[in-house]
Amino acid sequence: MGRLVYTAIASLDGYVADADGRFDWSAPSEEVHAAVNVQQRSVGTMLLGRRMYEVLAVWEHMDVEGAPDVIREYAELWRATDKVVYSSSLGLVGSGRTRVERTFDADGIRRLVEASDLDVSIGGPTLAACALDVGLVDEVRQYLSPVVVGGGLPVFAEGLHLDLELVDERRFSDGVAYLAHRPRRAADAATRPGTPWPAVPQ
Repeated sequence: MGRLVYTAIASLDGYVADADGRFDWSAPSEEVHAAVNVQQRSVGTMLLGRRMYEVLAVWEHMDVEGAPDVIREYAELWRATDKVVYSSSLGLVGSGRTRVERTFDADGIRRLVEASDLDVSIGGPTLAACALDVGLVDEVRQYLSPVVVGGGLPVFAEGLHLDLELVDERRFSDGVAYLAHRPRRAADAATRPGTPWPAVPQ
């Protein structure tokens, strides 16, 4: 059985985008990108809100010839992963292995995760808030950039309360701090061993 994992790259004060909608300040270094790729290899299906899908969909047709290894690998991972986009208004999608769901179905997601041999990721704080609110998320992973932006789109919805256990942490050379937490209700659940971190790219 897989796990439902929420991963966010955020500012130190907890925003995935600032008040102007910008997130260029969180662009990952090659070292951070390599770590993200390691985790992405264990994902079989990505659940995405519309805005997150539109940000990530550029990987479908991006020309990565001559790009660093971490960029080329992520493009391959994106294209090989099943994707479910939750949107009431999105029409045609521009990526393969992608379907659209009009409503959030907690029971359907639970069945998907239980039937999966790989992890299922959930991306976008608005969609993740729905899953967190009903206790579907097995692990919360944050890559915290060394910047304070003062406001914007938060990692967690206002009013959400979670009792979490720290299960992993890492410090990167560019000042990014990685923290992984597991909700207490899942703390004793059987999970697969973690994947070792990659070596720092030379």
